[in-house]
Amino acid sequence: MLKRKMFQVTFGMLFTILIAITSACSQKEDTASSSAANGEQVKPKEITVSWMRDLGPSNPHAYYPSQLFSQSMIYEPLVEYGEGGEIKPHLAASWEVSEDGKEYTFHLREDVKYSDGTPFNAKSVKRNIDAILQNKTTHSWLGTAKLLDRAEVVDEFTVKLVMSEPYYPVLQDLTTVRPFRFLADAGFPEGDNTLESIQSPIGTGPWMLKEYKQDGYSVFVKNPNYWGEQPELDKITVRIIPDAETRVLAFEKGDLDLIFGEGSISLDEFTRLQKNENFETSLSGPLGTRNLILNSQNSKLADVRVRLALHQGFDKIAMVKGITSDVEQLATQLLSTDYPYVSKTFPGFEYDVAKAAAYLDEAGWAVPASGGTREKNGEKLSFELMYDTTDRIQKAMGETLQAEWAGLGVELRLTGLELTEQTKRFREGDYDMNFWFNSGVPYDPHTLVNAVAEPTFGVAEAHMNIEGKAELDKQIRQVLASVDVKRRQELYDQILEKVQNESVIIPLSYIRQFNVYQKTLDNVSFPESRWDHPFNSIRLK
Repeated sequence: MLKRKMFQVTFGMLFTILIAITSACSQKEDTASSSAANGEQVKPKEITVSWMRDLGPSNPHAYYPSQLFSQSMIYEPLVEYGEGGEIKPHLAASWEVSEDGKEYTFHLREDVKYSDGTPFNAKSVKRNIDAILQNKTTHSWLGTAKLLDRAEVVDEFTVKLVMSEPYYPVLQDLTTVRPFRFLADAGFPEGDNTLESIQSPIGTGPWMLKEYKQDGYSVFVKNPNYWGEQPELDKITVRIIPDAETRVLAFEKGDLDLIFGEGSISLDEFTRLQKNENFETSLSGPLGTRNLILNSQNSKLADVRVRLALHQGFDKIAMVKGITSDVEQLATQLLSTDYPYVSKTFPGFEYDVAKAAAYLDEAGWAVPASGGTREKNGEKLSFELMYDTTDRIQKAMGETLQAEWAGLGVELRLTGLELTEQTKRFREGDYDMNFWFNSGVPYDPHTLVNAVAEPTFGVAEAHMNIEGKAELDKQIRQVLASVDVKRRQELYDQILEKVQNESVIIPLSYIRQFNVYQKTLDNVSFPESRWDHPFNSIRLK
């Protein structure tokens, strides 16, 4: 009896304690569930990345200082560039093209809102297109902007773009990051001249700008009104760190989760981090060409013999291998055969110091008896090369060219500039030599050849004094308007060969993008379009 009573008492106490514990646990779980439901005490999924320069005002219709990757986070296109160059629906669900190639009718998605909750519709598309057309000259490096006549509202969710003449790459141009993306009404300034300024960066994209401190940082959060698949991450902080070495130190310390983008760190640092088991790295395929561009508006460089001498007067193979550690590949022609309509492989110009010297002798540039820089009519054969101070590869290549050309009797002065100033001088033609990159997909080859013909961004200006410029411009106009694919191919062959032989643009290497990231990140990949952002797919492990 006594034992039984003791057992009953003991069991009763244990049962009471168990009930209490279970109740407490249940209450804790309910509290945690409630907190999660209310957005409290739940750690956001966030990462910190870096960029080498200020992101600017995030204006969808403007260029520097606005940065392409951040513009692509906020704003979206009518159509997107897919794998293999396939043009896919995006803000437009479908479209038709008229038989004469002049009218593009887009049927918009009906479930899209801007991040401020206002509707995206045909009226909004027209307002944005009208704002772009206010500054047609600035945007005319892109053929669609040059030839676009007007936008018409057909109905609430149907809009028509009317071209002044046929232009085959319209859909490819509409996939680009700028200027054909869309700003909400609340973002427009008075007078709608968005190239000058905007009120606020309000787009339809998966991200919106929450906080911005010039030259300090930018904070992006998910757009709660996003019509598409929401990103895995909740928040992205972009720290502005101009110095590449400081950027790497911050990453190794754990203050950064990801380093991405061309020129963000030196390729030597990339290969070093690639060997470090504590980090993850990835490398894309070739995306564009790193070039040196020579301005033929300079009377010395207007002589093709001088340009050919400079082209053949340095060891390109050794320079690319030494500076890029084989991460970038040697470029023998401006566009590789991976691009549409690039069917020919050009042999390139071999390194030949003797031939280079002979070209300069023939052009009348003689080495003084005392040696040193060549002279002609009392003038020295001296040039200035601009480079971006945040791009270590440009600086290293400039120093290599300086040393090698000195052996030919050519003086090269290096001038490091902030990108904004470098771009300004390039567009104004205020330079002798500059580093320049073709745009890559989805822009080329049509945007490249248009830039050669259309003055605005410095490329056409650099070709201004080459022999046969008028005929070259005529061929470019023909190829962009051609509806005959065979004829289009013939014209591209002729145009690209002419540009190759003139050596205004000297191809150096094929650029590849790379990512360096912490092991806590997963699904870090490269976007289909070179200038898009990489954040939507990233997950935290």
